[in-house]
Amino acid sequence: MIELIAEQPQDRWEVEALYDLCFAPGREALSSYRLRDDVPPVLGLSQVARDELGIVAGAIRFWPVHIDDQDALLLGPVAVHPTHQGEGLGGSLIRDSLAKAESSGWARVLLVGDAPYYQRFGFERLTGVEMPPPTNPDRVLGFALKPGAWDGVSGVVRRWQG
Repeated sequence: MIELIAEQPQDRWEVEALYDLCFAPGREALSSYRLRDDVPPVLGLSQVARDELGIVAGAIRFWPVHIDDQDALLLGPVAVHPTHQGEGLGGSLIRDSLAKAESSGWARVLLVGDAPYYQRFGFERLTGVEMPPPTNPDRVLGFALKPGAWDGVSGVVRRWQG
């Protein structure tokens, strides 16, 4: 049995160890990490999946960002431990956290990822929204938590201030 719970500050090192296991070395050199520097993840939306032994089986994080004068959530990373991959845990983390983001008043979510995977959750390619280089613009995807949330939104994604 897997339990999804809000990530707590004391979970940080276990979650970072999972990300180190699941992603290539140097992941923190990606441009999306510059948007996260000195900005805490959004508590309540960032989640940890723990198995029946209390071991971290998956995790998802959200970060606040600005796009011009609009606020958005940056989803990522999301990871599932190799021993739990293929069980639908990643999808559960994404769906559950998007529902929490919607109920907490956020309007839009963006991420950098593979469109074929994230389209099943409703993400679409964003045009006019620029992640810091060297991000491939075809991988910049958005999800509207409220109808029309991405209408007219364009500009460079910037670190959260405030």
